[in-house]
Amino acid sequence: MAECSSSIGRQIGAVADRDGDITHVIVGDAKGLFLPEFTNYPLGRRVLRGLRLIHTHLKNEQINQDDIADLSLLRLDAIIVIGMKDGRPENVYLAHLQPSDSKITYEINSPLPFHRLDTAFEDFDELVSSLEDGLEHQRKGFDIRDKRERAILVSVSTGSRHEQEESIEELKELANSSNVIVLDTLLQRPKQINPKYLMGEGKIKELVINALNKGATLLIFDQDVNPSQIKAISDITELKVIDRSQLILDIFARRAHSRDGKVQVELAQLRYRLPKLTGKGTAMSRLMGGIGGRGPGEMKLEVDRRRVRERIALLEKQLESLSRARQQRKARRVEQHIPIISIIGYTNAGKSTLLNNLTRSKTFVEDKMFATLDTASRRLRFPKERDVIITDTVGFIRDLPKDIFAAFKSTLEELEDADLLLHIVDISNPRFEQHIDSVEKILSDLGLSQKPQLLVFNKVDLGDREEAEAICRRFEGIAISAIRPETFYILLNAIETKLWPL
Repeated sequence: MAECSSSIGRQIGAVADRDGDITHVIVGDAKGLFLPEFTNYPLGRRVLRGLRLIHTHLKNEQINQDDIADLSLLRLDAIIVIGMKDGRPENVYLAHLQPSDSKITYEINSPLPFHRLDTAFEDFDELVSSLEDGLEHQRKGFDIRDKRERAILVSVSTGSRHEQEESIEELKELANSSNVIVLDTLLQRPKQINPKYLMGEGKIKELVINALNKGATLLIFDQDVNPSQIKAISDITELKVIDRSQLILDIFARRAHSRDGKVQVELAQLRYRLPKLTGKGTAMSRLMGGIGGRGPGEMKLEVDRRRVRERIALLEKQLESLSRARQQRKARRVEQHIPIISIIGYTNAGKSTLLNNLTRSKTFVEDKMFATLDTASRRLRFPKERDVIITDTVGFIRDLPKDIFAAFKSTLEELEDADLLLHIVDISNPRFEQHIDSVEKILSDLGLSQKPQLLVFNKVDLGDREEAEAICRRFEGIAISAIRPETFYILLNAIETKLWPL
């Protein structure tokens, strides 16, 4: 290697696996090597890749920062540099990762004279094995047998710190709803957003190395990440890269059970993915499978754009057909003169629990965001033989992704038929005022701001009663606990007054 490297004036490298077989031979330039993608040696959930790189330095330079970056980002067993002098091998340098609680996560051994190379690495396999055990042990916070995705949550924003912290907390809740283990969070507040990586190149590499050290399989950005940014970040790492919108789509895919819901979710997914179908790049194919690649209509990202557009057109026709069926059901209700109440509110505010306990029904309930995706309608009887239809709707959320909003618009437009909107608010959530604003913004976007409403503060049993009463006075709302039907008396009276005024 040294002789060839000297004769052509370029660095030469060889990549070997743990059996000692050469997997790649690389010819670089005088300053460095460009390493290929090791597609046949995926990292997966392994701590180290099982490959080591041996390459030359033409001027007997020691291991440099580029070498350390390759070692850390590619999770190589080791990097061995052959330092040359006058065209001949002079010293050998070795670097490997090491378990560490400090920022220094690698170790560079003292240079060895080339003539001692035969005896220097006698215990190398044992060293790698012990390093792998140590690195595996260092990964805390999850059971290595747990096959769920493990994520680092990332927020890059020029907004206020307070808003950023609130948003990342909500992203945690979304990740939990999608059955993701959150290992760590990173908040970055640059003066301006980097158009390529959102943050600076050095920071994105630090993030990736930290994620790999912690055993993450996924990076979730709180901000929307465009296709070119996903490609740029994916060029640095094999970790999957998704954004908040894609995480919400994944939750919707898990929750959709009715025909309406499945069609709407698939339509939203395809509309979201269409701009990202840029060919057979491996960076894009990493997005498939698991989080961000699940649900009805799951298909490879390399599919022809024309087929995707055809599928979108077909789904839109199906949605129109389903919408006509809803219109027919609406017409029957109008003929019977039965008032309609729609329960709306931020996701996980307790809407389905309220519906169940008001009507003694059993719609699905879970303490997770978007637990209910499919709408449910039940009949509720009032005194004097008066009935109403009460309907649960999909939960709202701040900055609802436009693809989801477009796909579910036909369902949300059913709110136009409602005679009364019950706006349920989780009073125990410290962000409840922002939740109210988010719901009101969506109602405004749907042109429903003038629709009669009752503001209902739920989960009053989880906090101070006097504080809850003060909040109700300030917002002119009603306090209830959806799990305690004895608190419904004032609510039912208010509904009756709204629907059948004297």
